[in-house]
Parts: sequence; C-alpha cells; structure tokens
Amino acid sequence: MSSTAQPSNGTVAYSVERDTAGDVATVTLNRPETLNSMNDEFMNDITEAFAMVAADENIRAVVLTGAGRGFCSGADLRNAAAGDAEGFDAAAAGEATTDSMDNAFHPAIRAVAECPVPTVARINGVTAGGGIGLALSCDVAIAARSAFFVATFGPRLGIVPDLGTTWQLPMRVGRARALGMSLLGERVTADQAAEWGLVWQTVDDAELDGAVAQVVDVLRRSSPAAMARIRSAIDGAMQRDLSDQLDVEMGHQAVLIPQNMAHGAEAFLAKTDPSFPGNRY
Repeated sequence: MSSTAQPSNGTVAYSVERDTAGDVATVTLNRPETLNSMNDEFMNDITEAFAMVAADENIRAVVLTGAGRGFCSGADLRNAAAGDAEGFDAAAAGEATTDSMDNAFHPAIRAVAECPVPTVARINGVTAGGGIGLALSCDVAIAARSAFFVATFGPRLGIVPDLGTTWQLPMRVGRARALGMSLLGERVTADQAAEWGLVWQTVDDAELDGAVAQVVDVLRRSSPAAMARIRSAIDGAMQRDLSDQLDVEMGHQAVLIPQNMAHGAEAFLAKTDPSFPGNRY
C-alpha cells in the first residue's frame, strides 16, 4: 500500500494499492477500542476518505473494513447515557441529534453510497446498529463467518433504525425479516445473512482477504463507466416499470457498447480476462 494523506481526525485510515490494472483504495474504520463505534469525528473522516477516492481518477474500487475485532458497532453511546441525568434537556438533545445526523452521519452514508467506483464491505466482525446501514451502503458485502449483525435500535435503545437501515433491510431481505431484525434485535449470523441476501458472500475467517481480493480483481479491471451505470440502473429499477427500465438499459448500452464491446468480445474469444480502459461515468 502506498502512503498517502489521511483523514483529519485520525479515526479512519486511508491507503491506496497502485496497480497497472487499476488502483484500489482501502478505508479502514480505526477505533478498535470501541469496536469502531461512530461519532461525528469518525463519520467526518469517512466522508473525507471517500472524497479522496472521488478526487483520484485512477482508483477503480474501494474496500471498506474495520480494524480489530469489529466492523462497526454502531453509535458511540458513552455520551448518550447522560440523557438519564437530572436536568436533561430533551429538546436540546433532539436538536443536537438532528444537527449531528445532518452534518456528519448522513453525509458519510451518502459518500459511500454515491462513491463513483464500486465499493466492497469487508465485514470482519460485529456489525451492529448504524454499522449495518454503513455496511449495506456498499455495493458488495463479504462477511467472515464469525461476523454477525444486530439491529439494536428498537428493543435495546428505543429508537428507529437509521443510516439507511430501514431502506436497505427490506430491499435486501424482505419485510418479514427486516421487521424481525428491527423489532426483536436478535443476532443474525453471517451464514444467515448470506442465506437471506443481506450480504453477497460468507467465507471462513481465514479466507476473507482472499475472497475480497478476488472480487476486487474483477472490479479493478472492469469499465468504471459500466460499473457506475449498472448500479444506477439497478438502484432505480424499483421506481420504474418494465417498459421504462428497458429504455434506461438502452440508453446505457448506446454509450457503453461503442466504448467497450469490441475489447470485451476480443478478450472473450481469446479466453482471457478483459481489462477495460476508460474514464468514470
């Protein structure tokens, strides 16, 4: 990994692996002492790291992972516990929460979800609360078999799932499982997560890096314009009928086929892996 600038608050590490096939950035959540729990500084660092990705045209994919034993344990609750203290101002706390979500938490989730290149969540351990929304903001999620997911919001904290979790869960696992996870707060194993469609793949812990590397190798060689257009077409599909979706696909193909098809066909006939040139969408 090459050395490069780091996010300002030191709670997220950023590195880039340079390769002629395409560069890959790794964003590592780096508060292992709290299982990578979230606060404003942490979320601002995520936003800053993904801004670095957006600014580097050579990057073709991003891996998001956690340092230590966890991927992300959700919000840092140490300050929230003060809400039980005498004289607690609920109105002021509500205003502060809105401000924090508007200015730190939501920009980070949007930065991941709107990243100009494909994103891979390397889920190395516990993923709880808002950490679920962060993980599922990535395009592809691969989990170690020892990892697990817990939607702690409702039964443990008396709040609504956030950071996009109420959108991501039903889209991926359906209403029954989304409600079961959110209302009951029960642990979902990595194997269950893969069975339900919450993640793309679960592998033995020792195989996690190899599985991520295989996915990254495909993504870094792919057309960045095609990858972005695939995500856009799929994310918008639920808001369109079939006829409109056919038109969307046709519009993308009108751009991509002249740009990429000849190279792809040549590699296919030669039984080699293509490595597409081209700029981001």
